[in-house]
Amino acid sequence: MSETAERVWERMRVLVMERHDRRKFLVDELGMSFVKTKVLRRLANRPMTMRELAEELLTDRPYATVLVDDLEERGLVERTVHPDDRRSRIVHVTAEGRVLAERASKILATPPEPLLALPAAELAKLDEILARVTG
Repeated sequence: MSETAERVWERMRVLVMERHDRRKFLVDELGMSFVKTKVLRRLANRPMTMRELAEELLTDRPYATVLVDDLEERGLVERTVHPDDRRSRIVHVTAEGRVLAERASKILATPPEPLLALPAAELAKLDEILARVTG
């Protein structure tokens, strides 16, 4: 593996995960764990069954149920009977949950100051490179 690639990867990790990790700010701002905001953001995209949600979160259904129970108590999601399988429930985000999901997305999308401080040409070049790397 290229030493340069390793160095670049480490610098990107430090930038995103250590120096400018938006997750702590998100947790403090919304008053709930990062994983619960992740659930809200996923459900804001589309309603899901508990099974689908657990798969999206890469977790088991009992833990997904714990997360949804808390969000439901807060009035941020609701469960309805699946129209094709009465044993299954579909989880929908409520209007209040959608507002928080949008707020969470905005917080996570806010670039750190060092990135905003780059000259336009350098930022454009970085954008071009990252577009190629991320496909």
